[in-house]
Amino acid sequence: MGCPRLRWVHMRSPVLIVLGIVCLAAAYGWARSARQRYRLVGRIDPEVAPDSYTLAWSTFRKELHSASLYGLLALASLVNAFVEGAAGAMVFSMVAIPALVSTAWARHAVREARMARQSIDIERRAQEALEQEDLAPKAWAGRLAPEELPDFSGFETGRVYQAGTGLMAGDFFDVFKMSETRLAAVVGDVAGHGIEASITAFQAKYLLRTFLRQFRDPAQALEELNRQMSSVERFEEFISLVVLVFDTEAETMRYASAGHPATFLWHDREVRPLRSTGPLLMLTSEATYFSREIPLARDDMAVMYTDGLAEARSGDELFGEERIGDMVRRNPGISPGVLCKQLLDAANDFSAGMVQDDLAILAVRKT
Repeated sequence: MGCPRLRWVHMRSPVLIVLGIVCLAAAYGWARSARQRYRLVGRIDPEVAPDSYTLAWSTFRKELHSASLYGLLALASLVNAFVEGAAGAMVFSMVAIPALVSTAWARHAVREARMARQSIDIERRAQEALEQEDLAPKAWAGRLAPEELPDFSGFETGRVYQAGTGLMAGDFFDVFKMSETRLAAVVGDVAGHGIEASITAFQAKYLLRTFLRQFRDPAQALEELNRQMSSVERFEEFISLVVLVFDTEAETMRYASAGHPATFLWHDREVRPLRSTGPLLMLTSEATYFSREIPLARDDMAVMYTDGLAEARSGDELFGEERIGDMVRRNPGISPGVLCKQLLDAANDFSAGMVQDDLAILAVRKT
């Protein structure tokens, strides 16, 4: 019979060799990672970002510790695979060194864990703030120029909206039911761009809703809106705006315009420009406005827009009102939504790219 001790040594050696190789590979991986962590520590200024420096240094130490531990385990496994007795045990006992170091570092572990948690919380709040910053302009733009228009029996509507300098624009439109028999359509443009113009546009849009329900004549609503908006000193702001009120009972359309570009109306087989009936809003609080009433027949269509459409440029040439009127005249039976899209495409093509200014187009057809 063979010696049991000899058989045990032969069986033990391959296992320890494999274990040593595995630990050596782990030590190499952790050593490479620790090297990268050390470079990162060198890029952080401890005076500018002390918490980040502490956490980076802690991570480096932990990965260096792991590399050292697996290195010693690899050495101990390989030595014990070939050497018996006290020498193998002595090498294996060296594993106590990283264990003692780990014990010494453990007193800082709780504090570093708190710092890591605070860092994660700060990053999470920063990410939430960025998401809100991204969503807020979209939500705001949705109030000024909603992507979906409400359905009204007897009318078909279409719209397009393009903010030339980002989502925060001063152009707006609105379509809403004033009563069971009256429908209002509004397009407006606040001078300027950015958040201030958007805030003014928001105020004007929703104040006008109130005044249009309060006054039957849209000209009176414009006068009241002008008085309210002029009461706040905004010397560099003014608003152009047009209001159409469709009366399904009287079969009429009444309109009033505060210095706004001409609205084009397809009526009696011809296209008519409806010019402004008063000055820009916010120029003077005492401005007066008047309205005009037009009989409305089936398939009549009104096309309203902001000046970004007519003032689209190709060099020194403007897209102009004549092109807008011609497009309405060429295909009066077209869907309002399709017509708005065609007008936008024509302006962008004319400008050899996207129109730089804010632009809104709204079309309403009586069906």
